[in-house]
Amino acid sequence: MYATEAFGPFFSTVNAGPLPVEVLHHAKRALIDWHAALYPGLDTEAIQRLRGALEEEFGRGNATLPGGQHVTARVAALLNGAAAHAAEIDDSFRDAMYHPGAPTIAAAIAAAQDAGASGELLLKGIVVGYEVSTRIGVVLGRAHYRYWHSTATVGTFGAAAAAAFIYGATEEQLAHALATAATFAAGLQQAFRMDSMSKPLHVGRAAEGGVLAARAAVAGITGSLDVLDGETGLGRAMSDGPEWSALAATLGTDFHICRLTFKNHIGCGHTFAAIDGALALKAKLGIDTSQIRRIHVATYRPALEIACYLDPRTENEAKFSLKYIVATALVHGSVRLSAYTPARLRDDETRRLMACMTIEVDAEIDGWFPGKRAARVEIETLDGAKADYLQPNRKGDPEDPLSDADLDGKLMELATPIVGVEAARRLAGRIWHVESENIRELFA
Repeated sequence: MYATEAFGPFFSTVNAGPLPVEVLHHAKRALIDWHAALYPGLDTEAIQRLRGALEEEFGRGNATLPGGQHVTARVAALLNGAAAHAAEIDDSFRDAMYHPGAPTIAAAIAAAQDAGASGELLLKGIVVGYEVSTRIGVVLGRAHYRYWHSTATVGTFGAAAAAAFIYGATEEQLAHALATAATFAAGLQQAFRMDSMSKPLHVGRAAEGGVLAARAAVAGITGSLDVLDGETGLGRAMSDGPEWSALAATLGTDFHICRLTFKNHIGCGHTFAAIDGALALKAKLGIDTSQIRRIHVATYRPALEIACYLDPRTENEAKFSLKYIVATALVHGSVRLSAYTPARLRDDETRRLMACMTIEVDAEIDGWFPGKRAARVEIETLDGAKADYLQPNRKGDPEDPLSDADLDGKLMELATPIVGVEAARRLAGRIWHVESENIRELFA
């Protein structure tokens, strides 16, 4: 059996009967969080420009965009997938170093609207997309994450699996959808080591590519089934030749969708343990920032490699600056969308704290990555007092999860400025009862 074929039995089992209530509830939580990420993303310059580039595609198709424009499933997946990643608020699955929601749910909704599928089928498709793609991401591992944007690469598989399920694919067609998706998977981390708009487009393309791979497979287009585990396949080309034999070992018993991380702050998630640790230490010391002489943050290597901007001047750079995000959290008490306004980027006290902050890789903490995201923070005050704090995980991780009420609050906070209070509240209610909803009217 090839790796692309390993998911077939699980695929058929989900298709044949009900999923556990708990699993479906976690799929709804992911759907709430996806919408919370989507709406502020729609307001970003990158997505506004992408909409303009695609305007000629509007007005046809069964899928819709927020606002009600009719488009094809591929265009809906592209735009909504990109938007759901653009504001840096989307969910993650730690062990795969991957944000599954943005590409997977964008593709699932687009396919469900296109096919006229039920809300129940949408939820099942989301679960299938998460379970398949996170396992591929875990196998590809840290070697893959060194250069590749895994939400774009691995996300193509999540989108393909979700869409294939919703379009009614067979086990064989699922394998071919995944094989074709492998040849679409792309996205380089270098694209966001410079201030650009590429990063969310990676994810939109993953969602679009997944929809195309699924539709192609259902139409009878075949892929190379050994494309993941073959001698010149994706595993060797994009990782270190990983072992695929246990790929599907826990499918149906360990549901990864029940162990997601939902962001409690806005920005690069690699900074969040440091944020939580810095705020906890500040509270423990009972000080304000004017009393801080020095800050030291020790964490895992990818946090410093990705949240790498030392002197951010733009919103995008600031979202990927560990120094800026920790400093602004200490000054203002939280990191929300308002943290990235031009005035906040120039804030004198934030800049002072950045200047007195040092950062380094801690070998022990780095060894815990990716399954544990930790940071050690040390603060020295003007009177010479020193204290340090180990933050073992992030608020929003499975060990300290956001509640359903927290997720509702996140959706209200982030969607209300775009659609208004009543529409945001109505949307939340529809998602929690999505089984009885007309998915084609989800954005109405």
